[in-house]
Amino acid sequence: MSLGEWSRASSDRRWLGLLIVVVGVLAAIIVLPYLQYVLAAIVLAYVLYPLRRRLEPRLGRTATAALLLALGTVAIILPLGILVAVAIDEAADLAEVIAAGELGVAEFEDRFEALGLEVDLLALYEQLREPLAIAARGVADQALELAGGVPGFLIGLTVMLFVLYSLLRDGDRLVAWLGRVLPLRADVREELFARVDRLLYVAIVANVAVAAVQAILTTIGLALVGVPSLTFFFILTFVLSLLPLIGASIVWAPISIYLLVVGRPLAGALLFAYGAVIVSLSDNALRPIAVGRGAKMSVATVILGIFGGVAVIGVMGLFFGPVILGTLDILVELYTRERERSTGVTTAVPDESGSELERPRSTPRGEDHDATGTNDSVTGDTRDDAGTGNDAPAGSDHGDR
Repeated sequence: MSLGEWSRASSDRRWLGLLIVVVGVLAAIIVLPYLQYVLAAIVLAYVLYPLRRRLEPRLGRTATAALLLALGTVAIILPLGILVAVAIDEAADLAEVIAAGELGVAEFEDRFEALGLEVDLLALYEQLREPLAIAARGVADQALELAGGVPGFLIGLTVMLFVLYSLLRDGDRLVAWLGRVLPLRADVREELFARVDRLLYVAIVANVAVAAVQAILTTIGLALVGVPSLTFFFILTFVLSLLPLIGASIVWAPISIYLLVVGRPLAGALLFAYGAVIVSLSDNALRPIAVGRGAKMSVATVILGIFGGVAVIGVMGLFFGPVILGTLDILVELYTRERERSTGVTTAVPDESGSELERPRSTPRGEDHDATGTNDSVTGDTRDDAGTGNDAPAGSDHGDR
């Protein structure tokens, strides 16, 4: 290539890069109003991917995507929507009861005094009554806003269903295309995809499954002792069970204490024993099985990811907040390793058992893998609509776990 041709090619790359940035910003502005629905579609596509991989060789790409879309709508989206609607209604009723002063705080305080505890709950309740009333009105306003925003919700739901169908049909091709455009060596790219896939599995599948089991068990215990607003407490327990070091105990423990104080000692004791034995032990038993080894995020990363994710991107931040922070940690680790390899520096790093391992020196960059990725195993372009290929994206093996 002559100097003039090289200069023109360099200029073309700069202009194409600038156009990518400009159009990318415009595309982000367009997608942003429906980001929640797009992220929800990604979660559902990831959960349904194992079924897609098994059905596609028999039914074909298009038929499998349509079948899973109908299955996901009937078995996941509609029940979840009904559950959330009922929980919002129960939360509004509970907030109105609190704001109206119908909890019998004086009686609750008398019970504490009978136990020898001097607690001025009445004064505290009077101080909190106005904020609670404001909260009740806020819940009611949110419910009215949701009812008034039905057209926008239906548009968002339509967007989610179309995105879900596209991901179910061509998600592997999207991952393969992403692998080709990333300027990474094949081994680095495959390691990145595999570790992010494991991270997604832990955040979306394993933790959600454990939280759902804890929420179901807690709701059963509350139902047995006659606690109302079960749907609200189910949603509350599910969300809190996603948080490490908190879990379902933040729900059943205060309720059991409340039952003890208001004159139902047997129900309170039974609920406390049920929560301590059944609910807590289920978490200790199921979480190591569901999560397994690898993709272990620190408590600070999970909590910061969940709360920060919810604050920035809404309810989908429960899942994608920890994933984003965990992916950043993976990228920094891979960048540090590749920088050390390029400089020929060998460092000692601790493995999972705590002992130190020596990082091996890499071979020269041009001798191990083709950086363009043209000969990778991640292709995804050769499968036809009949589903005869089997080009699963790298690292997408969560269905086998």
